[in-house]
Amino acid sequence: MTTESMPLAICAPQPRSLELIFTKDALSLLHSKYRLVEADPDNIAGLGDAVLGEARYIIGQPPLSKETLDRMPQLRCVLNVESNLINNMPYEVLFERGIHVVTTGLVFAEPVAEIGLGFALSLARGIADADLDFREGRELWGGDGNAGARLISGSDIGIVGFGDLGKALNRVLSGFRANIKVFDPWMPPSILREHGVQPAGLDEVLSGSDFVFVVASVTSENRGFLGADAFARMRKGAAFILLSRADVVDFDALMAAVASGHIVAASDVYPEEPLGKDHPVRKLKGFLRSAHRAGALDSAFKKMGDMVLEDMDLMDRGLPPMRCKRAERETVSRMRSKPVTRN
Repeated sequence: MTTESMPLAICAPQPRSLELIFTKDALSLLHSKYRLVEADPDNIAGLGDAVLGEARYIIGQPPLSKETLDRMPQLRCVLNVESNLINNMPYEVLFERGIHVVTTGLVFAEPVAEIGLGFALSLARGIADADLDFREGRELWGGDGNAGARLISGSDIGIVGFGDLGKALNRVLSGFRANIKVFDPWMPPSILREHGVQPAGLDEVLSGSDFVFVVASVTSENRGFLGADAFARMRKGAAFILLSRADVVDFDALMAAVASGHIVAASDVYPEEPLGKDHPVRKLKGFLRSAHRAGALDSAFKKMGDMVLEDMDLMDRGLPPMRCKRAERETVSRMRSKPVTRN
């Protein structure tokens, strides 16, 4: 195959980079099979008709207008390696033309689920606080250090959302013999039961759980839907663990519920990132904090590149993408995640 006959891929993976998401061998393979044009994601239209007219793939999720897409007759797929489906392109045009939009977000499900389990264990047994007490010489020994401690084993667990992350979380919790109930209005009850969890309403999940994991995506319908009333319905002393996006909660109400002693909480995400140095959550007792690092493992990023290469190979052979998750016509325009600004 001559260079001129190789398929053309526009690369605008920001805030990722090709070096981040591809191993050296995978990046060499990418260069050997495709003509790559690296581009400013905010100026895809400026590439000119010669590039746009031949582009088969876009690696990234740059803003696209209908006018730009009209200049891209060969486009087959937008491979979103940012992994949030952002409302920055006319999806109806893409679907009408049979252009795939896929995301590599599945790579984050397992690492985020594992850290979620770590949060739950730390909150249940006071691990982080006990370590700090030990460092400062005020540790309590034996049973004296277990006031309020509880087991995850045999507990009541609620999960809000049951996409890829919810399913991964269910898998890592499987050995704890817990009673798991799930609220997900987009998921048929039969699928939930097939995964060994009980379908439940939001109120039942909140009021009947010792641990509540929130892994729901942000949509046009659920911004801030977990507020003061929701936290008040939770069991006293229950743990609230936020793993998906901060926009699904009223964060001030969450902090107030923790400050009152009604619940404890952990979060990997915040309303603004990076968080201000004087933000009150930094010193809030009963709140376990993590700096949006749950899924940011190099091993996860490198899986992105493997998924992209496999799906591009399938499409080169006239087959549909199978490794990345395809955006759905009925739901993609409802997504309201903020784009990430750091790896």
